[in-house]
Amino acid sequence: MDILFDQDGTPTAASPTAAGARAASPASSSRRSLLKGGVALTVSFALPLAAGRAALAQTPEGAVATNTFAPNAWLRITPDNKVTVVCGSAEMGQGVLTAIPMMVAEELDADWALVSVEQAPADAAYNNPMFGMQATGGSTTVRAHWTPVRQAGAAARQMLVAAAAQQWQVDASSLRTERGQVIGPNGRKASYGSLVEAAAKQPVPDKPALKDRKDFRIMGKPTRRLDSAAKINGTAKFGIDAHVDGLLVAVMARAPIAGARPKAFDEGKAKAVKGVRKVIAIPSGVAVLADGYWAAKQGRDALGIEWDLGAHADLSSDKVSGALDEGLQNATAIARDVGNVKDGSANAARKLSAQYDVPYLAHAAMEPLNCLAWVKGDEVTIWAGTQSQGPAQGILSQVAQVTPAKVKVNTMLLGGGFGRRFAPDFTIDATLLSKLSGSPVKLVYAREDDMAAGYYRPTSRVRFEAGLDDKGQPLMLRADVASPSIMAASGFMKIPENGVDSMAVEGLADHPYEIPHQRIAYGRAEPGPQVWFWRSVGHSQNAFFIESFIDELAHAAKTDPLKYRLALLEKHPRARGVLLLAAEKAGWSRPLPKGRHRGIAVAESFGTWVAEVAEVSVAKDGGIQVHRVTAAVDCGQTVNPQTIARQIEGAVVYGLSAALYGRITFKDGKVEQSNFHDYPVLRLNEMPKVDVHIVQSNEAPGGIGEPGTPPIAPAVANAIFAATGKRLRQLPFDSDTLKQA
Repeated sequence: MDILFDQDGTPTAASPTAAGARAASPASSSRRSLLKGGVALTVSFALPLAAGRAALAQTPEGAVATNTFAPNAWLRITPDNKVTVVCGSAEMGQGVLTAIPMMVAEELDADWALVSVEQAPADAAYNNPMFGMQATGGSTTVRAHWTPVRQAGAAARQMLVAAAAQQWQVDASSLRTERGQVIGPNGRKASYGSLVEAAAKQPVPDKPALKDRKDFRIMGKPTRRLDSAAKINGTAKFGIDAHVDGLLVAVMARAPIAGARPKAFDEGKAKAVKGVRKVIAIPSGVAVLADGYWAAKQGRDALGIEWDLGAHADLSSDKVSGALDEGLQNATAIARDVGNVKDGSANAARKLSAQYDVPYLAHAAMEPLNCLAWVKGDEVTIWAGTQSQGPAQGILSQVAQVTPAKVKVNTMLLGGGFGRRFAPDFTIDATLLSKLSGSPVKLVYAREDDMAAGYYRPTSRVRFEAGLDDKGQPLMLRADVASPSIMAASGFMKIPENGVDSMAVEGLADHPYEIPHQRIAYGRAEPGPQVWFWRSVGHSQNAFFIESFIDELAHAAKTDPLKYRLALLEKHPRARGVLLLAAEKAGWSRPLPKGRHRGIAVAESFGTWVAEVAEVSVAKDGGIQVHRVTAAVDCGQTVNPQTIARQIEGAVVYGLSAALYGRITFKDGKVEQSNFHDYPVLRLNEMPKVDVHIVQSNEAPGGIGEPGTPPIAPAVANAIFAATGKRLRQLPFDSDTLKQA
């Protein structure tokens, strides 16, 4: 049975099979308005169960016992001396379910052995102070909550001390706290658990005093993660583990490119698959609902769907390249203008130019995108691993046509986020399917569908011009950048009046090198695919651009790349600090075994400086092997050094995967990649040894989830040049150009 659709994705009245389509997708007078509402909501936000020492569980709303001391949203203390910290950020492997408890427990002076953690519900009390909403991204959790969650712990400690002082009839200043106890004169002690009832009657202090760093017992110490045991023993609950009785599993044939619409599909063949229950068309594609995943996938594969690719039917990689060239020609939005580049060029003893490119990239998280949604009357409940559970309440209330207060978000663990799970599409689709089907629906995006349907890291191209003086020092730097706009695609940000998408130029327009004359300009290029935030966002490509080109200038000046950078960074001690530390630990000045070469790069992102030295060899067939990466990181004051090291290691893996393999290409309006066989990621046998060294710093805390990614591609590219004399200016690296005759 073939079904035809009109522009909003619903069956056309003129279609001879429209009645069959409506029978497959329960109709109501509001169905069309629901679908149109879904179209309007295709870009905005999304939603994420929790962690404890032995298990993960959602914090029950309104379930705080009367004998529990809960002075604020962040913690609870019970008479058995147990401390439960409530974390409002999503856990996607970056360690927030340990970092937030460490910050609270430090100021509380808790006994760490008695501290556990739970995931918060969606509630404004857990809004990220840097975002103004409950969402996780931008490497913000620690730096955004550095003061408020510590104050939550400090306030509770002050109230416990006041309660003990009142009971003992002594001055509070004569008391101290240690490992979950208030200690008074002559060694008198009271456990926090014994004081909960009295402490709850104390006023909550507005601005409790915070500890001096020298007095920290928990923060700054390598600490085993609270969620590790549950992830090892299998009790941890990720989004894909969510289950309710009676659910249907949905797999979708998603639009292969933004703007594409289904023209026709064979519903009968899909329903002929055993276990398939319903076929429903929604704006983002056609969903097959079944008793289990495999039946749903087989039904989806049997649809034989035909797509109207719309305006992008001829999209190709060549067309993308042409759009980038056009963007460069129109790069007139000024992101940085210092001195006069014409004067700098006129006075240069030598000039250099180069063009660099990076492709679109998929996020390729290991856990496929998924959401379990249940719309029951005027109530909506979802279970999802998402980076933005707060905005989900508003978005899904519109999808289901209920009030936001009737939307409950159960935040699950994320099997990789990288920015992709900040998007709302999978929660919108699941909620819409539940509303239309009348059943709880667990939507799982097949990797092939997710990889083909957008939300990519933008492609980008830059053209550099530089002028050097007679000593090889740069007088002038000009860079024109062309890229799609994440700000425009986000649905919640606007490009400012100057026309510069700050995310397209971050890490380049604000690079640290002291060059007298500079002009950095942006030209928007929109070939068609939906773009989105990707781990380290614009820094991911712009560090590759600027750090590779600075290496080119160093080579032209016949100067050691490290020394060249240091000379241009006199006003940036943190940049110099990580460069010197990474170089020292990597043995920059010491000879390497034959065939191995080093490259270096430095980048600041999200308030953190990272320098990386890559040790690389290139085989005769052009094969690239990265043997070792030495990283130095200055992320300001730290919470858990163990997490910092692991995040840098993970960021290196992510960045290397992109540098060696990552690429989304297009032909005849469709994406050519579909899964890990043609979109590879780094394998275990390719993993270099990674050494991480942390700068002891008094600076404000920076982010750590993303800053390790930007320097790795240029460090490897610079090492490849040192090994071969060939400058690779495109990602992923083309090993064919490195083959020896």
